[in-house]
Amino acid sequence: MRHHITAAQLRRIRLRRQLLSSERRAASAADTVSALFALQAQEWPSAQLAIHARCPAISQADVAYAREVERAFVLTWTLRGTLHLVPAADLRWLLELCAPAAIRGSSSRYRQLGLTEDARERGLEAIEAVLSREGALIRSQLAQALASRGIPVAGQAIHHLVRYAALRGLVCFGPEVEGNLSYALLDDWLPAGTEARPPADPLGELARRYLEAYAPTTASDFARWSGLSKAQARQAWEAVAADCATIGIPGGEALLLKGQLEVLEAASDEPVVRLLPRYDNYLLGYESRRFMVDDAFTKRVHPGGGLIRACLLVDGEATANWKLEKRRLSLRVVVQPFEALERIVSLYLEAEVERLGRFLNSKAELRVESS
Repeated sequence: MRHHITAAQLRRIRLRRQLLSSERRAASAADTVSALFALQAQEWPSAQLAIHARCPAISQADVAYAREVERAFVLTWTLRGTLHLVPAADLRWLLELCAPAAIRGSSSRYRQLGLTEDARERGLEAIEAVLSREGALIRSQLAQALASRGIPVAGQAIHHLVRYAALRGLVCFGPEVEGNLSYALLDDWLPAGTEARPPADPLGELARRYLEAYAPTTASDFARWSGLSKAQARQAWEAVAADCATIGIPGGEALLLKGQLEVLEAASDEPVVRLLPRYDNYLLGYESRRFMVDDAFTKRVHPGGGLIRACLLVDGEATANWKLEKRRLSLRVVVQPFEALERIVSLYLEAEVERLGRFLNSKAELRVESS
């Protein structure tokens, strides 16, 4: 018999898959990235907060240690040509799968910036030579070195050239240098023996990893998240169909792996209150956000222009925006509710703010503005 679930149940299950419920949390930064497979990271500070939301016992320093010292995951451009944190062992095969579409999608921008195919190839050679000699460099340093070799770097050209080099598997983000992320050669950055054997079916593996982190979900959700061509996305989805069950969700049907069926029976009366940063996976992992935000408040989450605002989630539903304000000796978390918060939510929110302060190694206080 096919299961049918409500919108509230759908949110609860997706929270669990995303490590945001109290029943399923991560033990480390590496475990978090591994479970999500590709953690959205347009903004490095937001990516760190996204890890905290799923792994509250660690600190910001622990996240930096996992990336820079253990190098368990890599910050680079992957799915849809955007920045993600990806398990180091899976990066190579993921790039081979998703980079071609991202590069093709940028062809007109390359032409606008004077980054012809020849210029890009010369740029790759120059980047490899410079970083091999100098080690990791921040953007301004690398741009200066490339300009001296006649490589186009003016304006946004340096960004798109480095992004191209990353999609080609040459570079990734290296250590932070006085608050600035640097670029390093990928071969130098990854520890020897890190790379796992590529999966026999990369397309099917990508669909499986997506389902493990986002289910219940649909083929169109997967296509949007992955950035693959329509044909590739369809092939990937078909590759895992036999291992999935179909369930009814508001507005249609969705798949989840058969091994995930037991979560349909899971229930908890404890509210789930989470502070999600801008561009969080939960906010970006699906074609539609209607399951998580009322139509009346859509613009509070996604005002347009690609911006995804930080949100307070209550049982998987966006109920407020929030921001961090730095003070002389502390941090202030300013919450702007869409509607008045219930008292029990406010109590859980205070605990969430306290945990956020511990993560950032600072005292954090809460201010809730009138709705």
